Amino acid sequence: MTRFPLRRLRLRSGDEHRDAVPVELEPFDLGGQRYLPVPQVVEAELTLVQATTGLDLRLRFDVRLHGPCVRCLADAVLEVSIDAREYHADDAGAGEELRSEYVVDDQLELTAWARDAIALALPEQILHDPHCAGLCPVCGKDLNVEPHTHDDVVPDPRWSALEELKNRL
Repeated sequence: MTRFPLRRLRLRSGDEHRDAVPVELEPFDLGGQRYLPVPQVVEAELTLVQATTGLDLRLRFDVRLHGPCVRCLADAVLEVSIDAREYHADDAGAGEELRSEYVVDDQLELTAWARDAIALALPEQILHDPHCAGLCPVCGKDLNVEPHTHDDVVPDPRWSALEELKNRL
């Protein structure tokens, strides 16, 4: 886990500290599938600005995630650009919404912040191709490789009661 020590910074109000920091990224689990960041350690730009009442934190980096397409399970690659911001109030009595959860004991938890920023930047579905046809719900074949239909699909007998109700309406 990558951490950045905040204690060593001696920033006054209005001062800015900019640093290129290596951030270790963890594998990402989404919908029961695992996505691997490539590379596992990315060079991130960390910017810290001392405001009057706290720190304005900014983390920027690019990452590529490798994992399965949610429709057909083929290999998918997703490029994600992260530009995350946080605010951390200096006053210990400040409300929880003004204190960043990534600042723990004067350490900035970069790995956890990067993981959450990636999660927020992901699309609804990770696809290997925007036009992915998925898998056939009847036979399970990849519809991208072998497009087909099933004309003689026998309905599941467990739905027969609903079919009768539909016919009466």
